Amino acid sequence: MDIRKVGVICKKDSAAALEMSKELLPWLAERGIGTEVDAIADDMDLLIILGGDGTLLHVADQASRLRVPVVGVNLGDLGFLTEVAVGERYEVLERILAGQIVVEERLMLKTRIHRGGEAVDWRYALNDVVISKGSVDRLVQLSTWADQEYITTYRADGLIFSTPTGSTAYNLSAGGPIVNPALQSILVTPICPFMLESRPVLLPAAVCLTTRLAEQANEVKVIVDGQPAWEMSASDTLEVVASERPLRLICSPQKDYFEILRNKLNWGGRAGGAGKSRQ
Repeated sequence: MDIRKVGVICKKDSAAALEMSKELLPWLAERGIGTEVDAIADDMDLLIILGGDGTLLHVADQASRLRVPVVGVNLGDLGFLTEVAVGERYEVLERILAGQIVVEERLMLKTRIHRGGEAVDWRYALNDVVISKGSVDRLVQLSTWADQEYITTYRADGLIFSTPTGSTAYNLSAGGPIVNPALQSILVTPICPFMLESRPVLLPAAVCLTTRLAEQANEVKVIVDGQPAWEMSASDTLEVVASERPLRLICSPQKDYFEILRNKLNWGGRAGGAGKSRQ
């Protein structure tokens, strides 16, 4: 990669992230690389995230639209998105500068509300778009379509539209499957459905998903990657489709997808080791 300018994004209100950025800037300057802190621009060749998965989610929208590759250094436990541990950050950065890296293109979703005959601006999500009933006691009813095909009317606490990347987030907690991020697909997962037969559905990324309330309910919110976006009424239709621009995510060369799953989900115990080889 021909890297001339880098954006360094620090976790908000994190002294550790700020201190690490102060060490990183001169290291990059010695290699002739210009830097900006907490900024994203279309002339950047790389974004370095100092924080956790939440910090990366906050910049995924801009990074995907500007096509700027992203690498995440996790300041806590290993993240699903911020895979690089603090102790290996310079080794990984050296590999990036040498072009010895893998850049994955992660599917992004875009979503908007149709209201009063007009559509609001698109919002973008790397993990998920969630319809949540908030504090309302009763279940909500959400009639849902894939293109022009009616799926069902979900009676549930809400509905999750997830990318494969986001399959290990809220989708997993709601009983949805883990989907390898290399797949181009969208998951539809009901939250605590009234009928146990109401199961998650895995659909091709080319579909246009729409849903609307089958009856009026108060305090129904649409949440995009953890950020409240809109309140939804019975006259609204929510549209969810795959974005044309994926997030270009640089993955740690020291870790594979299943190693991260084993670490985060504690499959087989953290010590692991047994079963590493099929021989």
